[in-house]
Amino acid sequence: MINSKPRILLVDDDSTNLFLLEELLLSEDYLLLTAASGSEALAIAAQSIPDLILLDVMMPDMDGFEVCDRLRQDPKLQTVPVIFLSALDDDESRLRGLEMMGDDYLTKPINSQLLLTKIASILRLAKLRSQQSRQQVIAAWEVNDYISEKFRLFVPEQYLDRIAPQGVESIQLGNAREEEITVLFCDIRGFTTIAESQSTMETFKWLNAFFTHMSQAVAACHGFVDKFLGDALLAVFDRPEHHAADALTAALLMQDRLNQFNGDRGAYNLKSPINIGIGIHTGLGLIGTVGSDQRMDSTVIGDVVNTAARLEELTKSYKCNILASNTTIEHISTRVTMTQLETQFFESRWVDRITPRGKQQALDLYEIRGVSTQVRGVA
Repeated sequence: MINSKPRILLVDDDSTNLFLLEELLLSEDYLLLTAASGSEALAIAAQSIPDLILLDVMMPDMDGFEVCDRLRQDPKLQTVPVIFLSALDDDESRLRGLEMMGDDYLTKPINSQLLLTKIASILRLAKLRSQQSRQQVIAAWEVNDYISEKFRLFVPEQYLDRIAPQGVESIQLGNAREEEITVLFCDIRGFTTIAESQSTMETFKWLNAFFTHMSQAVAACHGFVDKFLGDALLAVFDRPEHHAADALTAALLMQDRLNQFNGDRGAYNLKSPINIGIGIHTGLGLIGTVGSDQRMDSTVIGDVVNTAARLEELTKSYKCNILASNTTIEHISTRVTMTQLETQFFESRWVDRITPRGKQQALDLYEIRGVSTQVRGVA
């Protein structure tokens, strides 16, 4: 009897990464092939054509991009789906992956649920596309409709309003809009040490629970999560006149939700409380689609993003949980309502005036400590 289980080729020069991926995929009942180098991967693929390849980018001798390029030159292997797995999280690497006709590009540490969902979707579509009957074509459209609905779980509604105002089908490369926004960057401190003390599934379990708490805090303050970056998240606040105040409120709420999470940390085999750093900056950002005609991604681009990430890094140096730039504080202070000045709502402390790494313009840094007990809410 022919085995119908999908066969997946795992390619990574790190034996630990291979082991973790094997454990994850074996739990889903996939058949696995493994290779520790690019040349070994090509030899295995030629001998036993896989249904999908998970391909590490950073490997000696032959990197993942070259491996994918050679696969696309082989008539027998050129249609095998490839998902890049990489620690490189820059646009240049992502674009190169697209140029090699990769089917997706995920950054490490990998979100297990996202990886499994992408694998299942790609395998399902590949199977449907290989069948010619009318019934299978109809089924493919049903799957497409299903994925369109699920697409909204991966692309925030606020993005769709900008890049697909007439529905998902209207998304086009280059749809973008520049506007003033506030960006919040949050990162877990000591994540690598924590992850090394646990099994991968334990880490995935508490990390997803943590992100659920943080995402709820962001959404409650009129923001949306742009993306999850391993153990970090990038959130955008765009409510006119109030996005800076929304971001600071979200940061404080995230601290509260973190305390709730830490109160239940025993359920996740976490010996010590999780700590985070948050950086917040206000400025112009370009919200839209980037990539190619074959694959694109929704994102926000601009110095506002880089600066927020730099401020998060500085929270470690200044030993504080939340750092906001003077542009965020000034945005709030100039928004005066008939009943209150919004800056009265936040308790802040001037920390320093510095020029962050990679920037030329100096910024004043403020530690956000809490809210004033004299003000009940933000208008």
